[in-house]
Amino acid sequence: MSTSLDRAGPTTAVQINSGFDRLAAEKTEARVARFERFGIRLFRVANCFISFGDLATRFDNAERSITGVEASFCDSLPVLEDVVVVDDLRLEPVLSQHRFVAGAPHIRFFASHPIIGHTDLQIGAVFLIDYQPRVFDDEERQSLADLAAMVERDMAFGVLYQNQLEVIKQNRSLKRDSLIDPLLGTWNKTAIVRSLKIEMERCSKAGKPLALLLANLDQMEFLREAHGVAITDMMLVKTVSRIRSCVRPFDALGRFGTDLLLIVLPGASHLVVTAVGERIRSSVMMHPENVNDQDIGLTISAGSASTDIFPDVEPEVLISLAEKALLSARNAGNNCVVQATPAQPDMII
Repeated sequence: MSTSLDRAGPTTAVQINSGFDRLAAEKTEARVARFERFGIRLFRVANCFISFGDLATRFDNAERSITGVEASFCDSLPVLEDVVVVDDLRLEPVLSQHRFVAGAPHIRFFASHPIIGHTDLQIGAVFLIDYQPRVFDDEERQSLADLAAMVERDMAFGVLYQNQLEVIKQNRSLKRDSLIDPLLGTWNKTAIVRSLKIEMERCSKAGKPLALLLANLDQMEFLREAHGVAITDMMLVKTVSRIRSCVRPFDALGRFGTDLLLIVLPGASHLVVTAVGERIRSSVMMHPENVNDQDIGLTISAGSASTDIFPDVEPEVLISLAEKALLSARNAGNNCVVQATPAQPDMII
């Protein structure tokens, strides 16, 4: 159901500046690659990897490219929960026997720092690879810790942003649910009146008319007495379905009272609203409903009012005029559509 209420503005909107939005929308792979390029320049090493497990799968032909070999080397190491720096892998008793150290490509330097996630568990590591032995001093160790912290904050930011989007989505859903009639799936009274006010203002500025219909099933009391509330509700739901098929997608339909339906038609004149009302009346009348193997004929009465006949009126006044027209339709014997006119008797609702 799409109406002017949806177009009226955000229901629960959190404004995010364009820079924040742009960074958050960037793919994780691109953010990781940025940190890796930064690590290579910062430490002047052959390669820097930000790994979250199974690093080699990021690279095509992992066993044939040098980057793939380096990634495979990092993947082959056990999970390292502490900072590890090996200035010369050939002097390390275990790693010196590794095939990528003892043989091509002859990796000589290795360092790693764990990456801790927002749940305080390790989620990955920063790896540094080089082909010359080197002394990794305290300042470089601190820089490696800083790089790992930057990655951690970036990952936490991503989690927070996704959580924020989910909260916004839930809030919008809750806001929308609070405006929907749970039985009929139409706007409730608050929402349909708000929609009317918005559309009246919009049509007034555009110099266009607006019309509304106030309608109800003539058989509501009979249905409740003869068949109970459940059957009556079912008839009302089916009537709403008939009405929807007779109006435009952007016309607003809402439950104005227990048995009253309000239809807002932006841009419609008094002639158009009368034609729409007759179309609705015919559709309902031509489709009797079967209850307990018995066909029940349904009819609908409606009162209409339009701003081309009543210019510059308040929304509440326009509704009141439609209510009086609906009362005239009932007094005329039901199953008809009555247009509110300036000469209409001042009936008490």
